[in-house]
Amino acid sequence: MIEELLAVETRVETSRVRSMNLAGLMKYVRAHRSGVVASVHSDGGPEAAYLEIAVTDGGELVFDTPPTSRKAMNIERDPRVALVLGGADGTTLQCEGSADRPDGADWDRCRYAPDDPGSQLFRVRVGWARYGELRENDYGMQEVDLSG
Repeated sequence: MIEELLAVETRVETSRVRSMNLAGLMKYVRAHRSGVVASVHSDGGPEAAYLEIAVTDGGELVFDTPPTSRKAMNIERDPRVALVLGGADGTTLQCEGSADRPDGADWDRCRYAPDDPGSQLFRVRVGWARYGELRENDYGMQEVDLSG
């Protein structure tokens, strides 16, 4: 068991994880197109759901959900969210940010699918992100440069 832990630690230290910037984050989201969105329940506990996620040309993540969903009600009360995309290909993108419902010109810019009257569009302004490679020969994590 200790040998296995040391092997993982060694892989992390010798990793050559590629760096990612905002353009890379956008490309990654467009390639993966779905993931888990976690929000905060009124009792402080986490709630998570797997759904389709898109990205604007400005790097904002967007998704839609019925207005009566737990996600929508949680976000209306507490805008903090976390998202995770990827995994199946041995890579992952973890993001944290603040969600809101865009309106007007922002809504037009964020809309990624035909308007569904049964759904609300949410936008996430990402404040922190980390890219990880979890493959056998490429193991490591690196924060994403969101400066543009």
